Amino acid sequence: MNRKTKEIIRVLLWIFFIIYMVALTYFLFFSERFGRVMGGEYRYNLQLFREIRRFIVYRREVGFTSFMINIVGNVVAFIPFGFILPAISPRNRKFLNIALLSFELTLSIEIMQLVLQVGTFDVDDIFMNLMGGIIGYILFAVGHRCISGFKKRF
Repeated sequence: MNRKTKEIIRVLLWIFFIIYMVALTYFLFFSERFGRVMGGEYRYNLQLFREIRRFIVYRREVGFTSFMINIVGNVVAFIPFGFILPAISPRNRKFLNIALLSFELTLSIEIMQLVLQVGTFDVDDIFMNLMGGIIGYILFAVGHRCISGFKKRF
């Protein structure tokens, strides 16, 4: 792959990353469909696995959509972060960097949700978002290693 192609891919990844961050911001702070209405009340969960357990135990009562959004959605929402960030930033190609950045971003989001009274500050969300960032990084690392191995052979 020549230098120009790499630069085009990098620019496209930056554009995708910016769109992803804007969409994430919208869904986490402004989407009425997800209960994001300003001026609610202070809601928080500081007990790890409490809400995860509740959504698993009462999955029939809360419904499939709520279960998927809260359990699967929190993980899937951060996979692009863990995948794209090391692709656009070579200095962030270490596992620990992505894990810490995923944690910092999700903690910031949760604190903002608490302060703005939009959504719920939930340590389970922090855990699941962190897992999503780590899964994204693992996908990046595997893909990067496969591409590097392929280039060396040919």
